[in-house]
Amino acid sequence: MNENCKKVRKDILAISRASGHGHIPSCFSVVESLCAIYDTMKHVPSDPKNQERDIFILSKGHAALAYYCVLAHYGYFDIARVNSFGAYCADFGCHADRFKVPGVEASTGSLGHGIGLAAGMALAFKIRGGTRRVFTIVGDGESNEGSVWEAVMVAVNEKLSNFTIIYDNNSSQTRGLQIPNPRERFLAFGCDCVEVNGHDLNAIKHELLKVSDKVKVVVANTKKGFGSKLLMDNFHAWHRRSPSEDEFKIILGELDA
Repeated sequence: MNENCKKVRKDILAISRASGHGHIPSCFSVVESLCAIYDTMKHVPSDPKNQERDIFILSKGHAALAYYCVLAHYGYFDIARVNSFGAYCADFGCHADRFKVPGVEASTGSLGHGIGLAAGMALAFKIRGGTRRVFTIVGDGESNEGSVWEAVMVAVNEKLSNFTIIYDNNSSQTRGLQIPNPRERFLAFGCDCVEVNGHDLNAIKHELLKVSDKVKVVVANTKKGFGSKLLMDNFHAWHRRSPSEDEFKIILGELDA
């Protein structure tokens, strides 16, 4: 595991333990995708509203804690601020608020909405001209929402080559409607789509840096709770749980193993 990604996971775990809130498995599954985006996109942590910045939207908004920890890692604010996560009237809520958290471009949490916002921003940038790009992460469970595929259709129709979707394929819907062969579906919609190991930071970055004349989709095959056997073996039970002190020590040890 990449050391930076390990550090982000440790921050997620510690803040979840302290706050009593979490979505830890979902957060762990997107760490490499988030880091790959912030390693490759154009952004200025000291100037979050920079007029030339690229845009990132976390469509699977319940992974907000991972998002906060990555933003802190890249210098948007001190990680100590995130210790208020989930507290009454805290800036760092269980879903990110664009009016309260530096670097957050959209308040997401209602699944299926973020990707539409991202597509609209990409269209606006195309109309204006220039080189600004838009990135979004959608979840495989979220993709049961028809609005996800409507956004993809619009993006393809408008030839948004400045728009990149990372599809977090973490098998979250195995007890519901799991979408099989997502790459084939995105290809059928007219996207430029590749499939990668979603926990290989360099593989994701390699794909994000490639130029395409179509909407780009990276299907990131991930594991909920990646880095911890305790989490991966029973991720459904950990959907909203925060670890006990003993569980915290076990998971921390697994991350260091």
